[in-house]
Amino acid sequence: MLTSRVATGTIEVPAANLSGTIELREKAPDRILSEIRIAGVLFSQGFDGTVGWIQNVRDGLHEQKGVELSEAKRDADFYHPLDMRKLYTKLTIVGVEKVNDHDTYKMEAEVPDDPPDEIYFDTATGLPARVVSHRHSAQGVVDFLEDFDDYREVDGIKRPFTIHETTGGNVLTIHISEVRTNVFLDDSVFTMPAAQ
Repeated sequence: MLTSRVATGTIEVPAANLSGTIELREKAPDRILSEIRIAGVLFSQGFDGTVGWIQNVRDGLHEQKGVELSEAKRDADFYHPLDMRKLYTKLTIVGVEKVNDHDTYKMEAEVPDDPPDEIYFDTATGLPARVVSHRHSAQGVVDFLEDFDDYREVDGIKRPFTIHETTGGNVLTIHISEVRTNVFLDDSVFTMPAAQ
């Protein structure tokens, strides 16, 4: 049984001609820490099972509340694909659509007090090809689109090794180079840092 995962790779922001590294640490049942370094600057986001937080140079340290916290909690669910009926109030297949030359089943996944997430499953493989959601932050609400590609099997689970993200007009690509599972991760790894 998988209980933790550490993924490392690179991140590219073509419009800004920037690149960097990404490390994603996840621990069951609901802990996550994402760290991105671009041009020597660290952007981090975590959820420790109760508290969600974001830290960056522009806004400093920010504790997530309300809908923003609910989104962080959903994202942190280590068994997200298995827990969809628990994470969403209603799941409905609404049609078939093309996503990057793949036929997909479009599913609306309803959440309280927000438009539903849209999840597109490849009709041939059953794997997610795209997720469209709405993200709340200190700056407001933005559409968040993720396209998944280059699935590879890691310890019996297929994971995307290429992720294209579009949010607020920004486009970036994540290339995962390594995924390790059942790595020891102390709970303190996910704790919100002390304010500076």
